[in-house]
Formats: sequence, structure tokens, C-alpha cells
Amino acid sequence: MNANFWHCLDQLVSSSRITIDRPKGSVHPRFADIVYPLDYGFLEGTTASDGAGIDVFVGSLEPVVTGAVMTVDLHKRDAEIKVLIGCSSEEMRVIHEFMNSESFGGALLVREEI
Repeated sequence: MNANFWHCLDQLVSSSRITIDRPKGSVHPRFADIVYPLDYGFLEGTTASDGAGIDVFVGSLEPVVTGAVMTVDLHKRDAEIKVLIGCSSEEMRVIHEFMNSESFGGALLVREEI
């Protein structure tokens, strides 16, 4: 794995405020059948490909970067990164399955080598 990538991501996360706008168990604002399995939000002061803040999932562990999910959505015709913060192996598996559902498209889980 590329240590510089993880270092840069760590710096971005540690220098940004995390806003959770979809708490664990909340329903997607446009799709009532989608329920978020973990806290979901964004890094304030950052910009993703959709023009909003970089998306994050926050798990139950210490709030450090533990991985990332790269997504491709054929309906929206975009690709994004979702940063995983403080996620256990099981939480990362749950997020990966969630993001690979028919509702979202394809997703690739990348774990930080610690």
C-alpha cells in the first residue's frame, strides 16, 4: 500500500471537522428502503467529486482513518471515495456490502495496513 496516500488522508481527516448528517439507523432522504448501518457524514471544508464535502463513515473505534471505499454509480455516472474512520473489520465488511447494494452500484474496499 502507498503510505503517502494514507498519511495525506490522515492529515485531511485530522484537520477537518466531521459532520454526521445521517446517523446510524437513519433512512436515506430520497430512498426509504435504504437505512445507514453506521454514522455517515462528511468532512467540513473539503470537496468531493459531487461538489459536497468528502463522505465518511464513522465506526466504533478510535477516530482514525482505517480504510476507504471507492464507489462507482452508473445511474449518477460518478465515482467517489468514502473515508472510513474508526471502523472495525466487521464494520468495514458491513459498509462494503451496503455500498455494493443495487441501490448504490459498485464499491471497492481498501484497508489501511497498520
